[in-house]
Amino acid sequence: MNRLFVAYKPTGLSSNQFLSRLKRKYNVKKAGYSGTLDPFAKGCLIVAFGNFTRFFRFLDKAPKSYRATLWLGAASDTLDIEQVTNPLIIEAFKEEQIIEILQGLKGELEYEPPIFSAKRINGVRAYDLARAGKEVVLNKINSTIYDIKLIHYCHPFVTFEATVSEGTYIRSLGRMIAEQLGVDGSLSALERLREGSFSYNNEESVSPLDALTMKRIKFSGDIEDVWLGKKIALQDLSIDEEGVYLLHDEKLAAVIEIKDQKVSYLLNKVSLC
Repeated sequence: MNRLFVAYKPTGLSSNQFLSRLKRKYNVKKAGYSGTLDPFAKGCLIVAFGNFTRFFRFLDKAPKSYRATLWLGAASDTLDIEQVTNPLIIEAFKEEQIIEILQGLKGELEYEPPIFSAKRINGVRAYDLARAGKEVVLNKINSTIYDIKLIHYCHPFVTFEATVSEGTYIRSLGRMIAEQLGVDGSLSALERLREGSFSYNNEESVSPLDALTMKRIKFSGDIEDVWLGKKIALQDLSIDEEGVYLLHDEKLAAVIEIKDQKVSYLLNKVSLC
């Protein structure tokens, strides 16, 4: 079965555990997901069955949008409610102050990702190392915050939505907000709303031709030569400008790259059925 769709991962399951459930639900053996959500987070997860997993690296999955609730006064090594200890009762803030802090986070940010995250260190998830009591050292990363806005503030909980570049850690945004308010803070909820154009829609199938946003290109030769992986002459293509393109007929697809006046395959002979 070849299929591409968006599923909704619940809180409390790793992405791998959730994928196992989907495989049993649809009775499939080969499946994968793109864009890991760690156990605390919930929300949309792009899933593919069969050979459609080969399309993952060509999907436009940015920017990403999240909704999060920050619990002010709650300290946690995980930056979420998993390890909150002795939350403090603190005085309420003016809503205008919180809005000003959120607006100040827009743009480019450099920060340390949380140690309890899905980031890999030598092939192992950081949160697995942290839970095992091992030292976790992560390099600073850069993110772009395209938009961030307050949804509501019911002290001590601040709910906000953020549209960010791929790889952004919303827990870290929560930590920055709390630090600027001069208190501890941890997320009590985190939901991924959207990845690029992908959002949850009752697990309805998405056509790869709709999901792949790259330019289409036409081949004037024998299309069977493409599916056999034979060399493609630049003059046989409808476009000769450098770039990555989708070449397909009714049943099969290929992704090719034109670079330095040469044509190469990035992906070939993937069934569209």
